[in-house]
Amino acid sequence: MKIIGSYVSPYVRKVLVCMELKGLEYEVDPITPFFGNDEFRRLSPLCRIPVLIDDGMVLTDSSVIAEYLDEQYPEPKLMPVEPKERARARWLEEFADTRLGDVFIWGLFYPKMVHPRVWNEPGDEARIERTLSTELPAALDYLEVELPDNGYLFGEIGIADIAIASFFRNGSYAGFVPDAARWPRTAAFVELVLRHPAFQRLHQLEMIQLSTTIEGRRQALLDAGARLTEETYGQREPRKGVMRL
Repeated sequence: MKIIGSYVSPYVRKVLVCMELKGLEYEVDPITPFFGNDEFRRLSPLCRIPVLIDDGMVLTDSSVIAEYLDEQYPEPKLMPVEPKERARARWLEEFADTRLGDVFIWGLFYPKMVHPRVWNEPGDEARIERTLSTELPAALDYLEVELPDNGYLFGEIGIADIAIASFFRNGSYAGFVPDAARWPRTAAFVELVLRHPAFQRLHQLEMIQLSTTIEGRRQALLDAGARLTEETYGQREPRKGVMRL
């Protein structure tokens, strides 16, 4: 199986953690959608990552990919079996992908890190301030009620846990860590999930992707043991479009 998408993307990370937990073999083409070529845009018409290619089948949404993996490779199960818990897991994953994605990625990570690095322009400081002062606290207030006092959401680690915690990893890259005094459940939950070995195995590769130049990134990842595709859907110059990290 092949995954197109940067290790730093929370959506890619979600899928890769699922694959790590299931012990699946995969290769990664670690591009961001901004650098996707015409063939990437054909495979992913919304210019989003991750893209999964599995024996000729192409999927381009992280939730669809994660559900496919859980059905195709059912052990260990990453979605609850009981219908009410399963529905709640789907909702919390959707809340993460939609609301946490908006505040952590487009409100914080993109303007603070991606925009100046890719487009060589300052990020939207007003958006960053609004995110930190209003939007992010409101999202964490909601999670503080929904998350458990201890442990994972549904017994063992699952897709909902992975989806939520993944955005906090990007938040930490942009300088945000939840205040344990204000959001004790959320802070403890995020620390627990991100401490899982499946997240830790990917963390080293994420740090390489963040710290190396585009020109030297591929070799640095290979040197660190990353399993990369021989071909790439990337190009040298970024392009704007309808995209998501």
